[in-house]
Amino acid sequence: MSEKSPLLQAQETFIDAVPARGMTSETVALDQALGRTLYADLSAPEDSPPYHRAIVEGFLVNSAETQGASEENPVNFTVVGRVAPGDAECPSFGACEALEVQTGSILPDGQVSIVRMWEAKRDGDRVSIGRPFPPRFFIEERGCDIQQGETIISAGTIIEAEQIGILASLGLDQVSVARRPRVSVFASGDEVIPYTDELKPGLIRDCNSPMLAAASRGACAEAIAGGIMGDDFDGFVNAVKAALQDSDMIVISGGTAVGGRDFISDLVKQVGELLVDGVPMRSGRPLIMGEAGGKPIVCVAGHPPEALRGFRLFGALAIAKLLGRQVELPEEAQQPPQ
Repeated sequence: MSEKSPLLQAQETFIDAVPARGMTSETVALDQALGRTLYADLSAPEDSPPYHRAIVEGFLVNSAETQGASEENPVNFTVVGRVAPGDAECPSFGACEALEVQTGSILPDGQVSIVRMWEAKRDGDRVSIGRPFPPRFFIEERGCDIQQGETIISAGTIIEAEQIGILASLGLDQVSVARRPRVSVFASGDEVIPYTDELKPGLIRDCNSPMLAAASRGACAEAIAGGIMGDDFDGFVNAVKAALQDSDMIVISGGTAVGGRDFISDLVKQVGELLVDGVPMRSGRPLIMGEAGGKPIVCVAGHPPEALRGFRLFGALAIAKLLGRQVELPEEAQQPPQ
């Protein structure tokens, strides 16, 4: 068995400290549930289908009366009625009688079968059948897809179009989902300016904050602008402490080393617990992780491509665990450091 890579070890150390299913629940309308995370196991309020129904067009007959039928000795039935989709009940019929049925029609209990149109010869109200049919042939039984009380969607499931269809089929127009984590996003550095400001020599536009905010929203979180923090250690510590009062997670880009000091590592120690202080891999030094009162702190590089990569390797996983989703470490974590 191969040894775990430093990246995988760092991810496990960090993710183990993130509270599983750390968000509270909220109820949303079905048309707002796409992409959200189901908060608790959801049980079916009713059977699906809710009644026995036909899955083909044809004739409903007593299956016992077809036994012994053959092409040489067909069995004859009289068509005495019909049942169509939308009808509230299936009419009764007697010996040697049949009902014309359509796909989706409601059907009764009992030893009945559907003879498909092309397997019967019709002449007016008379149909003849040239072979036997087993009971419940071409009948979809009540509850064959979903039974009342059955868990239909498990907690932690990301609600996609398929789940929307299932919920709608059961008449559910609201669903309990995990609240989106609130993620405060900070950029750091005296040289960093808002991306809308005029660029002057020696300055850098802050593209990390909007990028990491977008990445947070893409991971099903709410992004809060923490702002651009200069190289003022005490001011930065106070800003992060304040953000923690109204946030579930902190993301910081840049500022790994300022004036020879491990600036961000020291900051994390001031506000919480330092869990990962760099990763021995290419561009791994800026990857600094911590937690404060169960709230993840994700610190990534200032270089935009590495900032986004760091967020995907750590930040997205933390959001997934807070939401109660199954956390799977990316394949990249299995690769040896470079």
